[in-house]
Amino acid sequence: MKNTGGVLAALLGGAVVGAALGLLLAPEKGEETRAKIVDTYDTTKEKVVEALKKRGINLDKSDLEELVDDIKAEVEDLA
Repeated sequence: MKNTGGVLAALLGGAVVGAALGLLLAPEKGEETRAKIVDTYDTTKEKVVEALKKRGINLDKSDLEELVDDIKAEVEDLA
């Protein structure tokens, strides 16, 4: 199970970093960029939750928030 968490963390971290870079490098107004960030976050979260459910892993809101916090910490350590 621990390996699954690492894979999922890498998946979510990669999606977040890729989306953030794409949005930051796109020449758009701030309001449009913020709207895209929110949409990308929602879409990514839905995809991750769906991937977890397919693997029989059901997370409640607090578990998902904890996973996101762990991933944020890992990404910050890479920077």
